[in-house]
Amino acid sequence: MRPLLSSLAVLLSGAVLSSAHAADQSSYTMADYTRVVKIDAHMHLHDAAPAFMAAAKRQNVKVLTINVDYPDFPPLDDQQRVAIALKKQFPQDLAWAASFSVDGSDKPEWLAATRKRVAASMQAGAVGVKVWKNIGMSLRDKNQHLVMIDDARFAPLFEDFARQGIPLLGHQGEPHNCWLPLEKMTVNNDREYFKAHPQYHMYKHPEMPSWEAQMAARDRMVAAHPKLRFIGVHLASLERNVDEVAAFLDKFPTAMVDIAARIGQVQYQSQKDRERVRRFFIKYQDRIMYGSDLAQAPGQDGAAMAHEAEEVWRMHWRYFNTAETFKVDDLDKPIQGLALPRQVVDKLYHGNAERTFPGAWGGKQ
Repeated sequence: MRPLLSSLAVLLSGAVLSSAHAADQSSYTMADYTRVVKIDAHMHLHDAAPAFMAAAKRQNVKVLTINVDYPDFPPLDDQQRVAIALKKQFPQDLAWAASFSVDGSDKPEWLAATRKRVAASMQAGAVGVKVWKNIGMSLRDKNQHLVMIDDARFAPLFEDFARQGIPLLGHQGEPHNCWLPLEKMTVNNDREYFKAHPQYHMYKHPEMPSWEAQMAARDRMVAAHPKLRFIGVHLASLERNVDEVAAFLDKFPTAMVDIAARIGQVQYQSQKDRERVRRFFIKYQDRIMYGSDLAQAPGQDGAAMAHEAEEVWRMHWRYFNTAETFKVDDLDKPIQGLALPRQVVDKLYHGNAERTFPGAWGGKQ
């Protein structure tokens, strides 16, 4: 009997090795980084010089650059001019989303002027329109009350987008950490930022709307426009808990989210329960887009920025594609990668963006 048992053991050992090999093959590796097409669906490029995009192209990275009504960025007209110029240089590798100013949105002429601006932006090649957190956090009405995203003044515009099939990229509120004391924040980046910028730390400003109020206003707006193609950027500001993101996606079955600037919060959760986070990405593999939220200032050296971006892109690739354990700046303890299946990564990194913005990276719009 011993020879038979020995042969059986060899067979079983071979089966185990074959199974392990198959499991290894189900995920991409670091060696696949430059081979696989990647779309960073959330960047802000403010310089028309080609150096950054040329370097990104060599890494097989395509870009969605998003205009934002943000006072620290160049004026919207300048942002749009750069986006159009980059699109002409890299028609297969770059797409752009427009935005509009909310200044004067309480004036009767604002709606017509904004409709005209959006129409011109779409005609010029924009693939969507961004609304920013100034709605809900800084824009005020004549009585000095904060104006939320579900305010009636915006409804006709959002209904236009729904009717015309224009995707709306929505950034409402801040990370939930913003409403917590520093010692309770989950990632180092938030802790350092809000320590240095107490004016933006909502925990210190109880007179401002709560995180819950921001999320509720956003949900009311999305519910009021059921045909709107809504993309909740930054994991729809629900980054603290992937189960809350899942509930949002279940509630709004046509909505999408991106993970830009919230991967650290996801990694924090996977430190505690890796399989729960992994299951989330697998279950909602058709609803999530990769993004970094990296921004390039006017005149910033494109090659140098591309080098910095590559470090971020490779770290994210390592997290989503391998089971390696490694250290990241956002967290004090190491994390283990999710080793997502290849088909999930293909959707996360390019398939979902291509479906959400059809034709965006296929040439001139």
